[in-house]
Amino acid sequence: MLSDDMTRLAARVREAEDHAAAAQAKSKADVEREVATARASAEAQADKLRQAAEEHKGKISVWWRDVQHSWSDHIEKMRDDIDAKRAEHNVERAQSRAEVAEDDAQFAIDFAFSAVEEAEYAVLDATLARKEADELAQQSASS
Repeated sequence: MLSDDMTRLAARVREAEDHAAAAQAKSKADVEREVATARASAEAQADKLRQAAEEHKGKISVWWRDVQHSWSDHIEKMRDDIDAKRAEHNVERAQSRAEVAEDDAQFAIDFAFSAVEEAEYAVLDATLARKEADELAQQSASS
C-alpha cells in the first residue's frame, strides 16, 4: 500500500538524520567506513530503482523513467568528481572541497525534500485516481 511506503520513507529519513548527527562525534576512520557503507547502500538503491524502472516500463510514465535515467547519470558524474577531488592533498583544496561537499549535501537535502513533496502528491493523486475509477465502475455496474 502506498501509505506504508510513505511510512517506510519517513523512517529512512529519520535513520539518515540520526546517522548524520552521530557522524559529528565519530572519528575520521569511523566516518570513512560509514561513507563507504552509505555509498554502497545508495548504489544498491540506485540499481534497484533502475531495475524497477525497466521492469515497469509500460506501467510508469515516460517522465519518471527519464527522471530515473537523468538521476543515474548525475550520480555517476558526481561520484567520479568526488573521487577525483578526494585524491587531492592540498589544504586549500581540501577546505574548498569541504565547502563544496557541504553545499552539495544541502542541495541534496533540498532535492530530497522536494522528492518527498512529489511523492506525497503522487500518492494522493493515485488515491484519487483509484477512487474515481471505483466510482465509475460502480456507476457502470448499477446502470
